[in-house]
Amino acid sequence: AEHLDAERLFTETKQGFAFYHKIFGIPYPFGKYDQIFVPEYNMGAMENAGAVTFLEDYVFRSRVTGYRYERRNETILHEMAHMWFGDLVTMRWWDDLWLNESFATYASVLAQTSASEYTEAWTTFANVEKSWAYRQDQLSSTHPVAADMVDLEAVERNFDGITYAKGASVLKQLVAYVGLDPFLAGLRQYFNDHAWGNATFADLVSALEASSGRDLSDWSDKWLRTTGLNTFRAEVTRGEDGTIAALDLVQGGASPGAGELRMHRIGVGIYSRDDQGKLVRSDYAELDVTGERTAVDELVGKPAGDLILVNDNDLTYCSAKLDDDSLEVVLAELENISDSLARTLAWSALWEMTRNAELPARRFIEVVSRAIGAETHVGVVQKVLGQAHAALSRYADPDWAAAHGWPQFSEAMLAHARAATPGSDYQLAFFTALAEAPLRADERALMRNLLVDDPASQGLEGLEVDTDLRWTILTSLVAGGMADADDIDAELARDNTASGARRAATARASRPEAAAKLAVLDLITRTGAEAPSNAVVRASLAGLPFPGHEHLLAEVERRYLETIDELWTARPGEIALTTSEMLFPAWSIDPDTIARFDAVAADEARPNAQRRTIAEKVDDLRRALAAREADRKAG
Repeated sequence: AEHLDAERLFTETKQGFAFYHKIFGIPYPFGKYDQIFVPEYNMGAMENAGAVTFLEDYVFRSRVTGYRYERRNETILHEMAHMWFGDLVTMRWWDDLWLNESFATYASVLAQTSASEYTEAWTTFANVEKSWAYRQDQLSSTHPVAADMVDLEAVERNFDGITYAKGASVLKQLVAYVGLDPFLAGLRQYFNDHAWGNATFADLVSALEASSGRDLSDWSDKWLRTTGLNTFRAEVTRGEDGTIAALDLVQGGASPGAGELRMHRIGVGIYSRDDQGKLVRSDYAELDVTGERTAVDELVGKPAGDLILVNDNDLTYCSAKLDDDSLEVVLAELENISDSLARTLAWSALWEMTRNAELPARRFIEVVSRAIGAETHVGVVQKVLGQAHAALSRYADPDWAAAHGWPQFSEAMLAHARAATPGSDYQLAFFTALAEAPLRADERALMRNLLVDDPASQGLEGLEVDTDLRWTILTSLVAGGMADADDIDAELARDNTASGARRAATARASRPEAAAKLAVLDLITRTGAEAPSNAVVRASLAGLPFPGHEHLLAEVERRYLETIDELWTARPGEIALTTSEMLFPAWSIDPDTIARFDAVAADEARPNAQRRTIAEKVDDLRRALAAREADRKAG
């Protein structure tokens, strides 16, 4: 309770109510509104009529970046939106459950940009939700946004990146297609018509058709009953005078899926260097696209600029490809793109190319190491640094990563942390990324010194080494063999709390010993009075695959495969899913591992949810194997 920032929470809650009252046209429909922060809650948050429960981790006991506050605010507004969309009007059947979550996700970001301090929340949406949706939609388990829910297992299985993030992205595209004002008018009519009752998506579509004058039947079928992403690329012909002679948008069929072409409201931006060398938008066109090829006549005759950005403003849900010239500009000077959303779309394009084995991971790391210090959106910084960790751990040639990639990244993170404004969010983000990487001897010595010395003596003036950052530093030292179990126990005595116990569990699992890794398996399979809490299980599993520890995990993989069914049945649904995902040997990127777990996923005697979980992880292994081969060839 001492860490609860009640004033901020009340302010943000009031902002949300005021905004939703305005756009929904109906006051908050229940007599009270409670927000309850629950210790070791098994999900992020859950709404009930008049009360919302949140994971206690949303009460920050140590310094966090503004990005964490932004994401908490998004969760608060997401759950609040359910009071109208979900509780005042409830979907008639599970088949339309996606709409509850998709709408709440979309509405929360709209509220953030309109009624809170987080005015760049659409940048975060493009960076976080879209990335989640793209990954989920490229898996073998992808499904339509509006999926058939034949039983409760199907419902639980489909609370995923399609239901939340792709669905919200599709709603954002729908708003672009019909216009925000007609969308809100239709929404208000929907609430008035169905308050205190049940409704279907068809009811919402009917209201939106009436308010917008658009026939949405084909739109609904193409967007909600199909799977996969359309690709978009620009084909441009430049005239001798430096203007655009022709510019066509070329749409590729939805994949994975049946290859449908969809109708899109899409933006195309032209970016040119200004007098300071910044890439600023010099021209923009927005148009409806329905077929394979569409001429962008509005931009013909305009200066061709230096960068063409397809899906500028992030209106639609697609895989936007950079043309060759634009790709070279982004690789060389991404940090010079002046607009944060446009810059995020460029980061996203590079990341998707890396995942798709179209860009060597080492090129991505090169751009991150150079350009991330100039990024002005701390949420983008943290997301991209997480992607860099994944690229080095999974997509880069492991020999190159160990010898060159990780040292290059760590050196850049330390330099950026020292160059950042003292005490800033950026300094904390860069330093945390450094601490979570495998370090060299001099970097480990710096970490050790930070536990006892003034950070300024290490060139990190303003860095606050508080309770949670001490744990991050100690875990780094433990993983590097410069701290042991006694050090963990001493830190736990200093932080004798439930949060401290979870951080200690992660640190113990991070020890560079095969026995420490196996101890995690022993811990999570205990039953009865000795069984750890779900939160301690998750914390322990988080410490297993520390970068550079892959060689210590062979026996963990073997025992996981042997006990995979026992682990699935030992705990209830959500934690069984988490355990299966976090214990899966994502570090073992080779054809033999793929073959072994393909057999598990193909076994029809196993529960469908378990088979799907394993199949998705195998998909990730295949993607990583292809990316590593592409990176190896680039060397």
